[in-house]
Amino acid sequence: MSEADAEPEQEMWAGRYIVAKKKGRWEYVSRARNIRAAVILAIDAEDRVILVEQFRVPLGRPCLELPAGLIGDHDDDPDETVEAAAARELEEETGYRPGRMQVIGEFFSSPGMVSESFTLLRAFELEKVGEGGGVPGENITVHHVPRRNIERFIAERRRHGDAIDVKLLTLLGPGILELT
Repeated sequence: MSEADAEPEQEMWAGRYIVAKKKGRWEYVSRARNIRAAVILAIDAEDRVILVEQFRVPLGRPCLELPAGLIGDHDDDPDETVEAAAARELEEETGYRPGRMQVIGEFFSSPGMVSESFTLLRAFELEKVGEGGGVPGENITVHHVPRRNIERFIAERRRHGDAIDVKLLTLLGPGILELT
């Protein structure tokens, strides 16, 4: 048991989407209303990974990411399932509708600073039903990257100045382990 375990959690500030908290000496951020995120790994019939790029205000530059979105953040469906949210976000951001979703697991991206988790899902049986691009104002660019070229594409986007979301490590993992 740590010192922080004995301390009560304090809410320092709350906005519509995030809450700053303190427990003992630890300061961290949580999602408001315990909203969680869904992240989607989608590979089309041509063996291309579907990635999205969008400007991220906290980073001050575009970020290359797996499609993702919040679960239950719409007032009309607060009990939305992770699979339904993932399918909705995939279609909204990329224009692809999945025939089937498989939950891979829950992950935490920065547990020393953020309590947020995300559920990683794999999308199968993709059907192109629209252009994607997100909701008005998101300006999402969709990239179709051949799986065999993913490392090269990510390195190119990094050289271009894009931020690279940590979740893209799911695509680079085996290659990183082979580095000497």
